[in-house]
Amino acid sequence: MSRTAGTTADGGRPAASGRGTAPLERVTVNLTSRASKALETAVELTGDSKTDSINRALSVYAYVEQVLHEGGSILVQGDPDAAPQKLVIF
Repeated sequence: MSRTAGTTADGGRPAASGRGTAPLERVTVNLTSRASKALETAVELTGDSKTDSINRALSVYAYVEQVLHEGGSILVQGDPDAAPQKLVIF
C-alpha cells in the first residue's frame, strides 16, 4: 500500500482526522452490494464524503471490537421508549 498526502480514494477532500498533517494511506476496497448501499446511506445522512464515512466507520468498528474483545458490551436503543438491547455483530 502506498501513502499519499492530500488526496483521497474518492477524489474528494482529505479526510478530517483531527490529527494535523499525518500522511494518508490509499487503499482499494471491493464493497459488496450491501456495503455499497450502506455507504451511500451514510453519505446521504451525514453529508460527509465517502472517504470520511469509511474512516468514521472503521473507527467505530475498531472501538466496538475493542469493547467486545475486553469482555464488555454495547447497548443500543432505537426508540426512546424502548429498552436498550445488547448490540450483536455477526
